[in-house]
Amino acid sequence: MSTAVGGRPRVRTTSGVVEGRTSPDGTAVFRGVPYAAPPVGPLRFAAPAPPAHWDGVRDAGSYGPTAPKVPYPEPFASLLCDPEIPGEDCLNVNVWTPDPAPGARLPVMVWIHGGALTRGSAAVPVYDGSAFARDGVVLVSFNYRLGVLGYGLFPDAPANRGLLDQIAALEWVRDNIGAFGGDPARVTVFGESAGAISIGSLLAAPRAAGLFARAVLQSGAPGVLTRDRVRAMVRRMASLLKVKATAGAFTEVPLPTLLAAQAAVLRRSNPLLGGAAFGLVAEPATVPLDPLEALTAPGAPGASADVPLLLGWTAHEHRLWLAPTGAMRHLDRLGPLTVALARRRGGKDRAAVRALRTLLPEAGPAEIAGNLLADRLLRDPLRLVAGARRAAPSFVYEFAWPSGIPGLGACHALELGFVFDTLHVPEAAWLAGPDAPQALAAQMHAAWVAFAVDGDPGWAPWNGNGPPKVFGGPEPEEARGRAGADAPSATRRALP
Repeated sequence: MSTAVGGRPRVRTTSGVVEGRTSPDGTAVFRGVPYAAPPVGPLRFAAPAPPAHWDGVRDAGSYGPTAPKVPYPEPFASLLCDPEIPGEDCLNVNVWTPDPAPGARLPVMVWIHGGALTRGSAAVPVYDGSAFARDGVVLVSFNYRLGVLGYGLFPDAPANRGLLDQIAALEWVRDNIGAFGGDPARVTVFGESAGAISIGSLLAAPRAAGLFARAVLQSGAPGVLTRDRVRAMVRRMASLLKVKATAGAFTEVPLPTLLAAQAAVLRRSNPLLGGAAFGLVAEPATVPLDPLEALTAPGAPGASADVPLLLGWTAHEHRLWLAPTGAMRHLDRLGPLTVALARRRGGKDRAAVRALRTLLPEAGPAEIAGNLLADRLLRDPLRLVAGARRAAPSFVYEFAWPSGIPGLGACHALELGFVFDTLHVPEAAWLAGPDAPQALAAQMHAAWVAFAVDGDPGWAPWNGNGPPKVFGGPEPEEARGRAGADAPSATRRALP
């Protein structure tokens, strides 16, 4: 059922009727629709449970609560917008649709946000789905449990609860998106950073089979953490809280106290440099194998071999983590030691260092080390997935436009405002700086739409050794060394 009452669109879901809003451009928008029960009380560390049914009409005019999390520390909080909306019903979805009528059978894109599996939400303004709806795509975004609530490893709770939330959201899409004008057989999942890492696991998860037809992995590679590495975070929290490292004990801890302990242990973890972390683990019920192994199994098609892939990275991934804090200056002072440590941590040989020095003759130790680690963590595994024997094609890109903020270059997450075509949103300038090129956003956004519509973003599939499609810059080897210092200096924010 789809109706409009007083200019407000209504759709019947499997749990009840929701009433959205119609934007000035005619897009119907539904926000904060529950796809699972609130994860509170005995459900705090349980698998997602079905949402309760409701009578009457549920208002879906504003974003629902975000998953409990700790804020980004400075200086990252000035670069990465991360709204916090209080409330228990955080497992909710948002839908933008140009035609909320059953039978429209429009392509669907489902966004999985990033944030190192500890931060982020679907309410980030840059993730507004209006441009996708404008271009004939139904856009869905959702929240999932984060940090210890979603990924802490306990002996008395299911592992990978955040991934189970994502599967529940995709099942909601399968069962409900037709009522919003979408085609459940034409679903493309796309995500960045932790969202892309999640998609890597969804591609390898038997329970997610058939829930999507195409996938986009932006700056995040398939993989899992060791169980010991994830348990270490829980044990550190338990020590701070003076409780047992069990879900039962953690359930008794008030949520603000739990999040304060999580914030304390997160200070000792770095996405680039490593350490204990919250993350996905291999386990029989969700991800039986390391997703990278499952997707690249030699001699036979890997998992989801029939799912076309669009995957890529930015030219200066590492600078988001190193430049804002001044870490690049400190690493440069360490000189050869910085490169040696990065080479060891990244599993790279001396030939890799020599190749980078030839490619980037002006680069200092921090730039060389950052590239070594970004290659190991992101580019190498994504190339491996793209080059694996698969029945479906893979398309590879690099985003090379440098931010207007000095030092960031084409850093991690910079491409998001371009993919969503939301450069006009004030929060997009936090990372991109002023005067980001709208023409590049139109080009990149159109490629993502084209991939969702027919599986072809507009360039040749990856053949294993050719260059990727480059957005916003020179060829990849040139872009890797750009400093992003060519924006007007009078309007740029400087980094430490």
